[in-house]
Formats: sequence, C-alpha cells, structure tokens
Amino acid sequence: MKLITASFLSLSVALHAADIDSGKDLFERRCAGCHSLDKNKEGPKLGGVLGRAAASVPGFEYSDALKSSNLTWDADTLNQWLADPEQLVRGNDMAFRLIKPEERAAIISYLKSQ
Repeated sequence: MKLITASFLSLSVALHAADIDSGKDLFERRCAGCHSLDKNKEGPKLGGVLGRAAASVPGFEYSDALKSSNLTWDADTLNQWLADPEQLVRGNDMAFRLIKPEERAAIISYLKSQ
C-alpha cells in the first residue's frame, strides 16, 4: 500500500510540474503580449495575482467596472475571467478570451506557482 501511495504522490507531483511548465509556455504565448509577472504593461502585472483584490496593482489604470467589481482573484474567478471577462465584469477593458479549459487551468497553475 505504501508503494502505491508513494507512486501516486510521485505521479501527482510530476503532473503538477508538467501543468506548471505547460502553463508557463501558454502564459508566454497567450498572455505575455499584454502582461508580465513583475511589471505593468498594457495589462497589470500578474505575479502574486491569486489572493489579490481585483484592480489593486499600484500604478495601473483599471476600468471603473473592474474597480467596482469587489472581486478577489482565486482559481475560480480567474477561470471565469479568462473564459469570458465581459461576462464576469461587464464594461471591463480586457477583450481577450481563452476558450480551452485545459489552457486556462494550466495558466492558473503557473500563476499559482509564482
């Protein structure tokens, strides 16, 4: 039983690492044109985004809609946001959507690791 548990744990860690690697690649291809982890660009910096209140990065000019959203970024809100920002917060400034759930999950895993 210990061998099975250890094997499952090793597989779980390996899959998590693969998710993070995939997420990093997807972040660089899909998000990095507008976002960085450590500096504001066209979009706000995203390092440490999980657990942060929406529209709270100093020095970034957010839409009034996002400022009044009262959201806190967690895996669920980020997933909804990436799937369809306009549905989550009407009148926001982000037009990009990420349709594939597995891509959203990988990017969120990557952001969690930062």
